[in-house]
This record gives sequence, C-alpha cells and structure tokens, in this order.
Amino acid sequence: MALAADLTLDELRLRLAPQVAEAAIFDGWSEKAVEFAAERAGVEPSVARLAFADGPMAMIGAFVASIDAKMDAEFSVETISIMPIRERIRTLVVFRLEAMAGKEEAIRRALAIEAMPHNIAKALGFGWASADKMWRLAGDTATDYNHYTKRLILGGIYAATLAVWANDASKDKRETREFLDRRIEGVMKFEKAKARLLREREGFSMTRFLGRLRYPAR
Repeated sequence: MALAADLTLDELRLRLAPQVAEAAIFDGWSEKAVEFAAERAGVEPSVARLAFADGPMAMIGAFVASIDAKMDAEFSVETISIMPIRERIRTLVVFRLEAMAGKEEAIRRALAIEAMPHNIAKALGFGWASADKMWRLAGDTATDYNHYTKRLILGGIYAATLAVWANDASKDKRETREFLDRRIEGVMKFEKAKARLLREREGFSMTRFLGRLRYPAR
C-alpha cells in the first residue's frame, strides 16, 4: 500500500473515505470527521482538509467511490455471470449494503445532505455511476436506449433500498431484503412485458394490415 504522502488528492480521498464515514456516525459529514480519519491514517490534517475542501458532498462521494471499489475487487463479470440476471443485481446491491453495515446513522445523515436542492444533481450522479458499475459487472453491454433506462431504473431501486436499509431495525435487515426482492420482481415483470410489446410491434406490418382491410380473408 502506498504511503499517504505519495497519494494524489483523489487517491487520498478514497483512502480516508471509510474512516470519514465511521466518524460521520457521531460527527456528521464534517471537518471534524475528516480530522478523525486523518489521525487514524497518520495523514497531516491540513492535507486531509484540502482533499475534502468541497465539503460534505466530497466526503459522501468518496465513500460511495470506496464502496464501488470494494465491489469491483470482490466481483468480476466472469464470476457473477453464472447467476441469473436478477440474482446478479440482487447480489451486488446486497453486497453494497453489507459493506456499509454499522454505518446506518452516517448513511441517514448522507441521504439528508444529498436531498438538499443544491446537492440533488451530484447525488443523482453518484447513483448513476454506481448503477453503471453494477450493470457492467452484471455483464450488460447495451448501447441503445436500454443502456440508459437500465441505469435509471437500477439507480432508483438502489436509492429506495438504501433508504429502507438505513432505517431497518428488523433482524438481519429482513425488511430491506424483502423490499429489494419486490422491486426487482417488479422490474423483471416490466422487462418481460416490454419485450413482449416490442416483439408484437416488430411482427406488425402496416402494409399487410391495410391489405387485409382492402381484401379481407374469405
């Protein structure tokens, strides 16, 4: 592992992010949390403050990126492709949630910050990036409009599930898992209906239809 002094500011943010999130449980996403993380990592506090000079959203963004990195390290397209598609997505979402276990209070505070009007655009960007990483790991290669709709839908599912998870006091987060399963099932039904509609449209010929109107079958 590289020494902190040899890291770029982007690399330093990623290194400190988990400790910042841990401190955010008690101190919020604040400069105090950054100083705690710096002390734990043996980093000069002034350098750590510089790395997070953009404030709470920079801290939250770095933590999201650290979860993305953990997910990338844990899975590959080859290892996860043996699962059905719904299980791939479910596995990746659950992994992300479990990687944040014990930091529910920090996540609640993060969600409140992200919901502020001036932060919504950045928050949506975080969600899009994470959804994109999940779909790529799941083996998605779509380049048409499906590329965008899949990421929008998964980003919405993940955001809603994260909000449920942060407030879930049930044993083993049972309510969160059930919520996630329902959302995924809903999307799978929608995708099947969409595919059926597209097949019907592809099989429809306006010329043949008009011809039948003019020369009805006897």
